[in-house]
Amino acid sequence: MTTESVTTKAGSTIRVAPGVLAGIGAFAAVGIYVLVSSVSLGLWTSLGPGAGLFPFAMGALLVAMSAVWLLQELRRPSAKGEGVDKGVVISVVASLVILAAVMDLLGFQLSMFAFLLYHLKIRGRRAWVPSLIIALAGSVGAFYAFNYGLNVALPVSAFTPLNLIGL
Repeated sequence: MTTESVTTKAGSTIRVAPGVLAGIGAFAAVGIYVLVSSVSLGLWTSLGPGAGLFPFAMGALLVAMSAVWLLQELRRPSAKGEGVDKGVVISVVASLVILAAVMDLLGFQLSMFAFLLYHLKIRGRRAWVPSLIIALAGSVGAFYAFNYGLNVALPVSAFTPLNLIGL
């Protein structure tokens, strides 16, 4: 039995793909930006958690996950991928732009329901029933959690008939 490391051989160097390093760096940079920005919001008040505590925690988590990802890549570099499917990227970006464009018109609940249903049923090729249930729970549940649980107003529909029924 030898004491030689499993991941390194004599004379070999660990080579992490530049694209992977760029991704790790981007995630770490966003995490650091969120950490620094959230401090100015105040982490704690006399009444309890401040406005910056949640973003601070998420920034710290993003930085920590970036560090773990880097360590994993240094131990065992990931295999080279085939590249990015540009159709997927375009469809996600386009659907996000459409979501942002119709949010004030249709309101959060309908817009998010359509967005989630598109990604679950059309892009993800899921069955109708689970897609409808997840889209409904995600859109209506998030709306009520933010509006009534966190007191953060999300857009409601600009159409009076939809607004009257709570959408």
